[in-house]
Amino acid sequence: MQHELISDATLVSNYINGDESALETLIIRHKQKIYSFIYSKVYDRDVAEDIFQDTFIKVIRTLKRGAYNEEGKFLPWVMRISHNLVIDFFRKNNRMPKFDNAGEFSIFSVLSDTSLNAEKTIIKEQVEHDVRRLVDELPEDQKEVLLMRIYSDMSFKEISDKTGVSINTALGRMRYALINLRKIIDKHNIVLTN
Repeated sequence: MQHELISDATLVSNYINGDESALETLIIRHKQKIYSFIYSKVYDRDVAEDIFQDTFIKVIRTLKRGAYNEEGKFLPWVMRISHNLVIDFFRKNNRMPKFDNAGEFSIFSVLSDTSLNAEKTIIKEQVEHDVRRLVDELPEDQKEVLLMRIYSDMSFKEISDKTGVSINTALGRMRYALINLRKIIDKHNIVLTN
C-alpha cells in the first residue's frame, strides 16, 4: 500500500531520475480513469487501448525530454494528452464525436455547463483555450463585439454605447464573427467536443 502514499509529483520526479517502477505505479493508479475517459469518446475497446498506449508513449517521451512542468498536476496533464489523441483519431478517420446538445451546434454551449466532473473540466479548459485561439483570428471589430457579448455578457445596447456604433452594426459584427468562426473551424478541421 505504500505506493498510494507517494504523490504523483514525487513519482514523476522519481521516474525522471531513473526509477522505471515509478511510471508503472502512475499508470496503475490512473489507468481506469484515463481508459474510461478514452472509451467514453470512441466506444471501441481496441481503439481505446491504442489511444491509451499512445498517451503513455507521449507521456514517457515528454518526461524523458525533461519537458514536463505541470507542477504536480499529472492526471489533468495526461487527460489533456489523451483528449488531444482522441481528437486526432476523429480527424484522421473523418469522424466527429457525438455532441450532447440537440439542434444546431453552438461553440459557446460547451462553455456554460456548470456540473462538470474532472474529465469534463479538463476538456472544457482545452475547448476554451481552442476557442480563444480561434477568436484571436477574427477581424478586430468582430472580435471586440464577440468578447463583449460572450465574455463580458454585455447587451447589444451596451456594446453600441461603448463602441460608438449602432446596435444594428454591433449585431452585424456579432453575426459575422460567428460565421467567420465556423469558417475557421471548417478550414482547420477543428473538433470542439463537450
